[in-house]
Amino acid sequence: MTDQPVYDSGLIAHGIDTTRPSVARVYDYFLGGKDNYESDRELYRQIMKVAPEAPEWARANRRWLKEVVTWLAEDRGVRRFIDAGSGLPTVENTHQIAQRANPACSVVYVDNDPSVVAHGRALLLDNDRTQFVAADLTEPDDVLADQAIADLLAPGEPVALVMALMLHHIADYDETLRIAERYVDALPPGSYLAITHACNPGDGGAVDVLVTELMEKVKHAFPTLAFRSVAEISSLFGGMEILDPGVVRLVDWHVPGGRVDEEPEPGVRDAIYGGVARKI
Repeated sequence: MTDQPVYDSGLIAHGIDTTRPSVARVYDYFLGGKDNYESDRELYRQIMKVAPEAPEWARANRRWLKEVVTWLAEDRGVRRFIDAGSGLPTVENTHQIAQRANPACSVVYVDNDPSVVAHGRALLLDNDRTQFVAADLTEPDDVLADQAIADLLAPGEPVALVMALMLHHIADYDETLRIAERYVDALPPGSYLAITHACNPGDGGAVDVLVTELMEKVKHAFPTLAFRSVAEISSLFGGMEILDPGVVRLVDWHVPGGRVDEEPEPGVRDAIYGGVARKI
């Protein structure tokens, strides 16, 4: 747990409310982080009762992020990255992955969670190619008007926009589609969009049963959480070309032309899907 001082109201510096769980802090706890509070750990315990594999979902998302960013920076020559809904800084952040592949890469993080804002701005201290924008991703016009984002989206080079485990926190599908379309429209030709998203296949199987129960357990804390079908997740890429292997479970995802290193165990209840698309 963080050692920041907590006031009687449950607030700490930067307006962080410790009495209510935070998406970013719960995810941080799944990854073994220490920037969390009892409210976050209590929700973690509730989730674990229903979905004990949830920490592996978080780790799989980090593995996917590393693979995607490395591939884009090394093989596709992408030097501009936007990590939208970046969450708390942890090991293997987007800027570390991208700049290890190519030190010339520029990265802008975007998030409005007070916990993330407080920690994210520390990224600026010793890295002049990394910036942090405190903004609400559900207001794309405001995000796109920020100078750091506008500079990155300037014509001339492709941009990789990463939206990992973010869009499923917007309850209304039509609104989610509208927001995604606005960001896709702003990307220069040749750019990439990488998405991971909570999925409910809706087939009555084990994953369907799992996520239905999980949503009921966490709706008090995350009332806007929406598990969507593969078709709905795929539609968030708009008219972009979804690259092989398509929108699949993260354990099945690999770079185009690559292969899965390990076959997943049969019967794995994996509710996180991902994909990468290119704007023609």
